[in-house]
Amino acid sequence: MSRVDTATATIPVEVVSWVTRFTGGDGTGRQIFEEPLTGGATVRSVLTGLSRRFPELQAALWYGNEIGEHIEVLVNDAVLGVSHGLDSRVGRGDRIMLLGQYMGG
Repeated sequence: MSRVDTATATIPVEVVSWVTRFTGGDGTGRQIFEEPLTGGATVRSVLTGLSRRFPELQAALWYGNEIGEHIEVLVNDAVLGVSHGLDSRVGRGDRIMLLGQYMGG
């Protein structure tokens, strides 16, 4: 990517269902944030940038330096850990989703 492309490139981060209440939503539906895609961007760096703007999301999403257990992270529709990890690089065309886990029985 050229310097101009990097400055204007973004990656969509979709926040779904009850997780939206941590990003200014009402806990339903979905929100999509276009996060800056800098050179060398990783899943971790994109999520860190988003969660810095939303302290409630930061508290709910992170457990130390790792993702906590109540919010599922999907990269290109695959659960984190299947084909991507937190330190996997992301680029144009990639998508990240934050989906609240549901438990029941």
